Amino acid sequence: MSAHAPIVLDIAGTTLNAEDRRRLKHPLTGGLIFFGRNWQDRRQLTELTAEIKSIRPDVLICVDHEGGRVQRFKTDGFTPVPPMRALGQRWMRDARGAPGSGALAALNAAAACGYVLGAELRACGLDLTFAPVLDLDHGGSTVIGDRALHRDPRVVSALAQAVAHGLRRAGMQHCGKHFPGHGFVRADSHTDVPVDGRSLKAILADDALPYAALSATLSSVMPAHVIYPKVDRRPAGFSSRWLRDILRGEMGFTGVIFSDDLSMEGARHLEGGTLSYAQAAALALEAGCDLVLLCNQSLDGGQAVDELLEGLSRAAASGRWRPDPDSEKRRLSMLPHEPPLPWDELMRLAAYQHALELLP
Repeated sequence: MSAHAPIVLDIAGTTLNAEDRRRLKHPLTGGLIFFGRNWQDRRQLTELTAEIKSIRPDVLICVDHEGGRVQRFKTDGFTPVPPMRALGQRWMRDARGAPGSGALAALNAAAACGYVLGAELRACGLDLTFAPVLDLDHGGSTVIGDRALHRDPRVVSALAQAVAHGLRRAGMQHCGKHFPGHGFVRADSHTDVPVDGRSLKAILADDALPYAALSATLSSVMPAHVIYPKVDRRPAGFSSRWLRDILRGEMGFTGVIFSDDLSMEGARHLEGGTLSYAQAAALALEAGCDLVLLCNQSLDGGQAVDELLEGLSRAAASGRWRPDPDSEKRRLSMLPHEPPLPWDELMRLAAYQHALELLP
């Protein structure tokens, strides 16, 4: 095993091909992320995760599964969970007298959302979902939109903690995103390089507040591909100022830091130049990320995936990237300690049935 397996890859289809199996065995591969194209039905998904674990028992199997429009699996028994904004809206109905409304009901519903999302994923062999979104609902971001819980960072902190509690109860790891906040900027970092010109003081008092409040709760954090020029000229995911000094140093966060997708436009351009995936990965890891994601590059043969694996291997051999054993310990700490509860048993579980009743 490598001293550090930091790369999270994807696969092209609903089954593993020879190239997928080869990449899974690579010592730098530490995780795999699923998308909608990897889904056919529950049986196929469960068999796929089992085969992946038979090849690499230590690989983290991840997915973006937040509820609402970012939920990869919605059929064959998976429960369509409403967007997280629905929890914030329930919170705002506090003291209006309607049964099942208000802050306490919203917290209970948030925990139920986390439990249902996590339990269903876990029953199919997945380990981690990149949720909850902690971005604030400033009203102008189309990429965040109804994925945000609320505008008030205190409400976001409370509801996100409840979602995280539900996920943990289901045996599912989670990830708060996108540090220190993507909700203020209008540009989408998938296709642009967003810039947030606010001061550090303003960001810490508002968008970044949930990360400080939940520093002892969150399993992992994903930084934004956003530049905050009054803090650092680099996007947060490539900034040791944001990751090492602020998130770890000032906020005390000790969990895993994932980069956002390195194929996004916001990760490809740095200080006037265009980066290769291996260069971007090395910079993100040196800045303080423990793992880096490269998504949707396994299609058409996956040349970009191989270039990343080979390029980062060469960077390690030449000393341009130093594998971090502490990062590897954090990665391994995210692996499940118990086997998943089979789907049919989950369906009969009283806690699961009750959680379904509490969904907004």
